Amino acid sequence: MSKKTQFASKIGLIAATVGSAIGLGNVWRFPAETQANGGAAFLLLYVGCVLVLGIPVMLAEFSLGRAGHSDAVGAFKNLKARRGWWIVGGLAILASYLILTYYMVVAGWTLEYLFETLTGSLYSSADAAAGNLQAQYAGKMEAFICSDFEPLVFTWIVTGINICILLGGVQKGIERLSNVLMPLLFVILAGLICVTLSLPGAGKGVEFFLAPDFSKITPEVFVSALGQAFFSLSLGMGILITYASYYPADTRLTRTSVIVALLSLLVAVMMGMIIFPAVKSFGLDNEPLRGATLVFVTLPEVFARMPLSSLWSGLFFILLFVAAITSTVSIAEVSIACLQDRFNMSRRRACLTAMLPILVLSALNSLSFGSLSSFTIFGMTIFDFLDNFTTNILLPVVSIGVCVYMGWFAPKGLLKSELSNGGSLRSRATGPVLFIIRYIAPLLIALILIYNYL
Repeated sequence: MSKKTQFASKIGLIAATVGSAIGLGNVWRFPAETQANGGAAFLLLYVGCVLVLGIPVMLAEFSLGRAGHSDAVGAFKNLKARRGWWIVGGLAILASYLILTYYMVVAGWTLEYLFETLTGSLYSSADAAAGNLQAQYAGKMEAFICSDFEPLVFTWIVTGINICILLGGVQKGIERLSNVLMPLLFVILAGLICVTLSLPGAGKGVEFFLAPDFSKITPEVFVSALGQAFFSLSLGMGILITYASYYPADTRLTRTSVIVALLSLLVAVMMGMIIFPAVKSFGLDNEPLRGATLVFVTLPEVFARMPLSSLWSGLFFILLFVAAITSTVSIAEVSIACLQDRFNMSRRRACLTAMLPILVLSALNSLSFGSLSSFTIFGMTIFDFLDNFTTNILLPVVSIGVCVYMGWFAPKGLLKSELSNGGSLRSRATGPVLFIIRYIAPLLIALILIYNYL
């Protein structure tokens, strides 16, 4: 096999890793979880979970990936892990691939709404004074998602965009994309915050989001915050293991993990500062901010009530599309890296082998809301089943596996060596990180797993 590709610059390395962590989970899952779990009380727990638990588990994945110098399966094999540990990496690759099949669909929905915003059709019939915007946009979302043709076309367009980026490789594809899109994402977030904070009554939304009511902190809220922390950092998906295999030997893993975690937190907080002032300002805080409903019903309703509706809506859906692309590219890279490292495929062949089946599998997910809606698995559509199976089962199992291996079964001194770059750096984090991934993180992740099925 040829020499392992590496990121070309430290800025590109950070941008790519941040792009892998900042995605749809931060942009639409976080606001929904925050509203459902007490606002600022949830935010407080979420921040604590990211800093205290998320960073150590991230460091475990970084260390495994850079030391193993391979994909999620090959990393275990290269470290001479006992027979069977590679299955943890295999489950990570499976989880990422299944997630990719329905993330492509959501990205396609986003592209369709961006297209409708730019053409003016999304707001051409909106009448804020009529008071029926919620029903109008709910009907529009249902009509679009449940149709067979349009969602499929936009899903395939997004898949094609991903293929073009991934064919460029680590440096010319992923790194170059991240260097452009990450700054753009933060600029758009900052602009939208300025707009929403200027709305009348926006202060009530800020208070809901930033002033905690400690009586709302419950075990259930803590479990939700912990699950969101792991999901938003892309833990258990094999992404961080794969990306760390592209890290140069002098990369400071502890510093990188802290930067990635803080920027991920910043995006989540900025999204909250956009969503909650806006919905409070227009009295929409009683509407359920759930997934697709938040993005494709509530927010278009908000924008329709504002001057320059198409401008703010266009900026938001560009933001969401950026998050979707960075997510899908990062997730796809997990499978591509496996095909390159395990089967010695060329970059082009690995990309096409991994991505062409996505055209079929994403079509099944898209059609599960339309002509395949009667086909269910355990009473759920294909889309919902895969979402539930990956998020609630595969990702926690993989995270537990990585923690147990790195905490108890990895070569002696591996974690210390990786965090100190072979002893060239002083690393005071090794002891606390090792304690958390040995004793704390596996138990709490198991708690999520159990709680989801009680």
